[in-house]
Amino acid sequence: MRLRASVPIAVLALLALQAPAGEPPAPLAAFIRETYTKYEQLVPMRDGTRLFTAVFVPKDAGPAKLYPILMIRTPYSVGHYGVDAYPDSLGPSESAAREKFIFALQDVRGRNLSEGTFVDVRPFAPKKGPKEFDESSDAFDTVDWLVRNVAHNNGKVGAWGISYPGFYAAMAAIDAHPALVAVSPQAPIADWFAGDDFHHNGALFVASAFNFYSSFGKPRPEPTTKRPAGFDHGTRDGYRFFLDAGPLKNLGTHMKDVLFWNDLMAHETYDEFWKVRNTRPHLKGIRPAMLTVGGWYDAEDLFGSLETYKAIERQNPGASNRLVMGPWWHGGWARSEGETHGHVSFGQKTSLRYREEIELPFFRHYLKGAEDPNLPEATVFETGRNRWRAFDAWPPKGTRPVPYILGAEGRLSTDAPTAGSTAVAEWVSDPAKPVPYLEPIDIGMNADYMTADQRFAARRPDVAVWQTPPLEGDLTVAGPIWVHLSVSTTGTDADWVVKLIDVWPDDVPVEAWEWTPRNTWDAKPTRSKLGGNQQLVRGEPFRGRFRRSFEAPEPFTPGKVEPIAFTMPDILHTFRRGHRVMVQVQSSWFPLVDRNPQTFVKINEAKESDFHPATQRIHQGTASPSRVVLPILPDERP
Repeated sequence: MRLRASVPIAVLALLALQAPAGEPPAPLAAFIRETYTKYEQLVPMRDGTRLFTAVFVPKDAGPAKLYPILMIRTPYSVGHYGVDAYPDSLGPSESAAREKFIFALQDVRGRNLSEGTFVDVRPFAPKKGPKEFDESSDAFDTVDWLVRNVAHNNGKVGAWGISYPGFYAAMAAIDAHPALVAVSPQAPIADWFAGDDFHHNGALFVASAFNFYSSFGKPRPEPTTKRPAGFDHGTRDGYRFFLDAGPLKNLGTHMKDVLFWNDLMAHETYDEFWKVRNTRPHLKGIRPAMLTVGGWYDAEDLFGSLETYKAIERQNPGASNRLVMGPWWHGGWARSEGETHGHVSFGQKTSLRYREEIELPFFRHYLKGAEDPNLPEATVFETGRNRWRAFDAWPPKGTRPVPYILGAEGRLSTDAPTAGSTAVAEWVSDPAKPVPYLEPIDIGMNADYMTADQRFAARRPDVAVWQTPPLEGDLTVAGPIWVHLSVSTTGTDADWVVKLIDVWPDDVPVEAWEWTPRNTWDAKPTRSKLGGNQQLVRGEPFRGRFRRSFEAPEPFTPGKVEPIAFTMPDILHTFRRGHRVMVQVQSSWFPLVDRNPQTFVKINEAKESDFHPATQRIHQGTASPSRVVLPILPDERP
């Protein structure tokens, strides 16, 4: 897919101030055609492979007016091939396009019109010979060619990208070319087994992986401008499609020529195939200024944004390294105004503030020598209170880890279990009737699930629920969430899905904004009261076989109580006074996560006869208290 920046009304209003009196700014597509000259070039890499690159140079560039270069490398096609074919948008935002840079857009090796062979998340090679390459060296060679061959550049280059292009931006910062002075990895891939895109704690995000690779993963024998056709599911009901498909291996009949799908099926543990694709150990010696960007509700690469920033911070003391986290879906900071997510409203255009006050000033300063915006270490949006906050570290200093005990009779509290308590919560998990991840039907991974009302799940007998009494004051949680469960199962494997939820009071008069669930074909705009809303704040699955190691899975002994511990990605969320904190635990989340047969077999090779119901238990007594540990930030009362 091709990423496009939106054209918010507020941006047009701002730009109108720069136009002659009485004249609105030209539409962006017309402005780009009038302002830039387009060039196309096959840029040679060190091994002789040539990468297709489109370059847009401001027409007023000259010896007395030099421009910096802003580069994006993408596997999704630079689009609009031909020197007379101009895009409707350019760069990370409309404001950046109107600001004027030299923009360079490149098809990565093996994609679209570039030569070579494409490798998904090509591993970084720490020691390369003269002709050896990786994505870091391809970026280096591209920057080197651009500064030597594009006329009237000022010798400074910036790189950016969202999602897969965010990965390429992060790779460009490793062993960076001296001219590369500013890099913004946005929703970058960091680790495709631990928490990005297709795996979370060893559990396969099947709807995401299948729907993406059924088109993106089709082979490209030679350079082409054609885009592969999407897969025809024959229905809009993803729950029904993936359930009717049966065991995971049956989906392979549709994916025989998709190499990476076969890799997914062949590598269901954290083996060397995945380890070499983990970018975090290689984010060392970073010289460019870094601005990592992510969204709290990014269903694809929330993990990558947080972990990329943290890895750079940990391994590069003194580096210019900043983080921005907003209330956005995947790429929402560039493709929406950021006022809402699902049925939750934030009361402000969060994306506009990011683009105008953070992103553009960052590139303007490092590439054009403009005034330093003095960005905080971390600019983070606090959901619940709906306000921006600045921190000098992320996670913020001064938080206090507070265990919330999953107590008897559905009580969630900070009180230790009663002495001698042996309370247990149990349910029957049936793979033939998995718990849906979202109430509306949808064929893919609907990003709205990350703030969706969970009442539909709480009503099911196979979902365990704990909640606090109404809060007497605001409760702010800032940072990662630690889960410690004492579990047992009558099967030999199980998934444990944990959800942290903000329960709104029943009498809240506020209405949700008028919204249509994303990608849901038969939905109509709705407006509903938020009273009683069980808003998902964070949810994560954990595949139980990996409780001791992602490399070496182990079966459960039926009935034996064992610990499960994992970390859910960071939040900055305030549970307001009168709200409740809720935790739900279940053993399926379908078809977001593939079904666990609940017998210890290779899930990618499982047969229908391997799938069995099992009784799952959460143990709550004094000998083995189950808990969710929240990092509490001291309240700032007015």
